[in-house]
Parts: sequence; structure tokens; C-alpha cells
Amino acid sequence: MRTNIEERACRLALYIVENKSTVRAAAARFGVSKSTVHKDISERLQHYDRSLYSRVKSVLETNKAERHLRGGEATRRKYRGE
Repeated sequence: MRTNIEERACRLALYIVENKSTVRAAAARFGVSKSTVHKDISERLQHYDRSLYSRVKSVLETNKAERHLRGGEATRRKYRGE
């Protein structure tokens, strides 16, 4: 995905906001690494579009607050054989 970095950052942010997606899911959807998504969203986007940056930041903060619950559920499913 060798496109304009600004465009990629905005598209990633819109995807995350619209789908309340995680960084990992966005990376898989766009075919880039988690590091690239994180750098685009947390560092580059704030220079391009401040309002979109604030919206995506709130989604990422929610994901961060819930990640211990998601991990626990994944472990539970793993050991139950689901």
C-alpha cells in the first residue's frame, strides 16, 4: 500500500472510527503492519486532521481500557476448545 501517507492515515482513522475497530483489525483490513497503523494514527494524523484525530483517539482509549477483558475472553475460549 504505497500511497500518500496522509491519505492512508485518514482512511485508517475513518475505518477505526466507523467500525470501532482495533489497531490490529485495521492493520489486517488494509494490509499494513500494526506499527504502521499506530504511527499513522497517533503521530501523523494529528498534523493532518485534528478533529478526526480526536475522534479516533477516543476509540483507541476505549479499546485500551477494554483490552484486558478481551484477552481474558480469548483465553477462556481457547481452554474451552471453542
